[in-house]
Amino acid sequence: MLSADNRIDRRDWSLLGLLSVLWGGSFFFNGVILRELPPLTLVLLRVALGAVVLLPLLRGYKIELPRGLSAWAPFFAIGLFNNVLPFSLIVMGQTHISSGLASILNATTPLFTVIVMAAAGEERLQVRRVAGVIVGLIGVAILHGDAFGFGTKQGIGILLCLAAAFSYGLAALVARRLPSRVPPLGTATFQMLASAAMMAVVAGVFDRPWQLHMPGTTTWLAVIGLATLSTALAYIVFFQILQRSGATNVMLVTLLIPVTAILLGYLVLGERISTREVIGALVIGSALIVIDGRVLTWARR
Repeated sequence: MLSADNRIDRRDWSLLGLLSVLWGGSFFFNGVILRELPPLTLVLLRVALGAVVLLPLLRGYKIELPRGLSAWAPFFAIGLFNNVLPFSLIVMGQTHISSGLASILNATTPLFTVIVMAAAGEERLQVRRVAGVIVGLIGVAILHGDAFGFGTKQGIGILLCLAAAFSYGLAALVARRLPSRVPPLGTATFQMLASAAMMAVVAGVFDRPWQLHMPGTTTWLAVIGLATLSTALAYIVFFQILQRSGATNVMLVTLLIPVTAILLGYLVLGERISTREVIGALVIGSALIVIDGRVLTWARR
C-alpha cells in the first residue's frame, strides 16, 4: 500500500538496499559476459532464463497467466521500457565504457523520472526537484570530462546509458498503469515473458545467436547469476517496493547501485576508478538527495 505522504518505510529501505546489490551486480555480470557474447544475445538470455526461473513459482502460488491481448498489453509496455530498451542500451554502452561508469550514468534515472512524471501531469514539479535535475546534469557533464566529445566511443557509450536511464523514467510512468490486482511475482514474470518474446525477434535478426561459438564456463556462470539474481529475484523485490512505495520512490535505488557496481568492477574486473568519476558520482548523488528531500527535512528538524 502506497503511503499517504509518499515516503518509504524501514522495510522498503531494506529492500532498496537488497535491490541495489542485485542490480549493481548486473553491471559486473555484463562485463564478464560481453567478453564472449554480443549485447543483444546477452539481453535475450537474461530475460528468457529469468522468465524460466519465475514460471514454476507461478504454479506454486496459483497465479494465472493473463488472457487475451488486452490483458498482456501493459506487460509488453513495461517489458519494453523496463527491460528490452534499457538492458540493450546499457550492455551496448558497456562495450565502450566501464561497468562502474555505466552504473553511475544509470543513477540519473530518478532525474529522468522526475521530468517524465511532471510532463505527464502525474507529479508536481517542485523547486527542489528542478534544482536536483540541474545538479544531476552537471554531474553527468563532470563524468564525461572532455568537453562533451560525443563523437568518441566513450561519448557514444555515455549517450546509450543516458538513453537507458530515460527509458527507465518512462517505465516508471507505465508502471502506474499496471493492474493493481496482480501480485508482484505475477507482474515480474509476465513482463519478463513479454520481454523474452520481443528480444527473441531482435536478437534473432541482429545477432543470430545460433551461429555463435559456445561460451566458456565462466561466461555461463555469469549468465546464470545475471538471470537468477539480478533479474528474476531483483524484479520480485522491485515490484514489491513499487506496489508499496510508488514508482518514483523505487527508482531511488539507482542512487545506491553505483557503489556496488564500481566496487565489483574494481575488485573483480580490475577496472580503474578515476577521480573524475568519483566527483561526478558525488554530484549526482547530491542531486538525488535534493530530489528525495528526506535529508533536507531531517536537517530542518
